[in-house]
Amino acid sequence: MTSKTIGIGVIGVGMGANVLPINHDPNSRLEVRAVCAQTAARAKDVAETWQLPFWTTDYQALIARPDIDVVAIYSPDHLHTEQASAALAAGKHVICTKPMCTTVEDAAKLVKLVEQTGLKFLVGQTMRFDPEFSGAKRLFDDGDLGEIIFAEAHYVHDARGFFPNTPWRLQAPQDLMFGGASHPIDLLRWFLGDVEEVHAYGRKGNLTPDYPYEDNYLINLKFKNGVIARVLAAYGLVEPPMPMMGLGLYGAKASLHADFTDQQDGHLNVVYDKQAHQPLANTVFPAETEGTLGHGQGVMRYLQHFEQCLIEDLSPSPSVRDGAKSIAVCAAAWESIRQGGVVKVNSDF
Repeated sequence: MTSKTIGIGVIGVGMGANVLPINHDPNSRLEVRAVCAQTAARAKDVAETWQLPFWTTDYQALIARPDIDVVAIYSPDHLHTEQASAALAAGKHVICTKPMCTTVEDAAKLVKLVEQTGLKFLVGQTMRFDPEFSGAKRLFDDGDLGEIIFAEAHYVHDARGFFPNTPWRLQAPQDLMFGGASHPIDLLRWFLGDVEEVHAYGRKGNLTPDYPYEDNYLINLKFKNGVIARVLAAYGLVEPPMPMMGLGLYGAKASLHADFTDQQDGHLNVVYDKQAHQPLANTVFPAETEGTLGHGQGVMRYLQHFEQCLIEDLSPSPSVRDGAKSIAVCAAAWESIRQGGVVKVNSDF
C-alpha cells in the first residue's frame, strides 16, 4: 500500500464529496484530511463518517493547517476566486471545480498568482476525464480523424432539480453561462485550441421564474485555426430527451460523436471515410454509478492526474490558463448576447 503523504483539504462537500473515496485508494498518495462545509452539522457528519481528523466552517482554518498540501474547492462559483487566492497565498496547490471563476479579471488574477507562486492548479473539468471524450481525444491526437472541418458540443439539463438542494444558485445567483457552458467550451478548446470569435444568443426558459438570467444558450465559435463550431448549453428546458453531454468532431478522414449521461452507458461512434460503405464503429462505455453526483469516477481520474503532476512536476490539464481562456469565451458570449454581433475573444493570459 502506498503511503498517504499528500494531504487534501476539501472546501464544499456537495460535489466535493466525490474527492473522499481517494482515501480508500491503496495506490494513491493523496488523502483527504480536512473538510469545510457551510454548516457545522454537515462538516462534522462528513468528518465522522470518513474518520477525518479535522472539520470546520471556516475555510481559512482549513487552508492554514500544515498537514494540508492541496486545497480542493467545490464551493459556490462566486467564492472560487477568493478561496483559491487564499490557498495559493498560503503555499497550497489548488484543485478548483469548474468554473474556475466568473470574470475575466478574476481569471487574470489567478493566472498571475499561479505563475508567481509556481504552485500547481487544476480546473476540475470532468468531461476531459470521461472515457468517451478521452477516447475521442486519442483518435484525434493520432490523426485518425484528419483535419477537423466542423465541431460541436453540448451540455443540457432540466436545472429545476438543482435549486432545492443548492439554493445558492438562486440566492447568489449562479451564472449558468460560466457554471454550465464552460463544460462544452473547455471540451472543444481541448481539441481545437484558442477561440478567436464568438456569436451567441440567449433566452430565459422561465421554468424557474426566480432565476434572473437567460439560461439557454446557442454559441457559435470560430477558432484561431479556422475551425467553426457550435455549442448548445441549455438549462431551462423540460428534461431534454438527449444525452446530457455530447461531442461531435467532423474531420477529413472520419466523423465522430461521443456522449455521456450520469449513470447510463456512454457511446463513442465513428464513421471512417476510407472504409467501404462507411460502416459505423460503435463503442459502448458501461455506466459509471459511483460518486454522489454521477461524476465520481471523473473526479478520481483527475485526482490521479493531479497526483502525477505533483510527483513528476508536470503541468496539470486543464491548467489555470486553460480555465482563464474558457472564462474569456464565456464572457465574450455574454457580451454577444447583450450587445449583439460577433465578439473577439481576448485569450492573452
